Amino acid sequence: MQNGPKAGDAVDWKTSQGETTGKVVRKVTKTAHVKGHVAKASNAEPQYEVKSDSSGKTAIHKASALKRHRAGKE
Repeated sequence: MQNGPKAGDAVDWKTSQGETTGKVVRKVTKTAHVKGHVAKASNAEPQYEVKSDSSGKTAIHKASALKRHRAGKE
């Protein structure tokens, strides 16, 4: 995603169960911990907290792992 996603953007990402859709919660610019996973984010290489539409769970991903959601793709 060019310039990275913004809070509230609908995005898709791959999980072990397949592709899922959700929304960006926030931009992460410091090391963060989510469910035992350490996201080593920085201002130069931010990551994004996302919330799944189907499960309601949150995760942190690099911008390269996120794709802008296209309506009607479901």
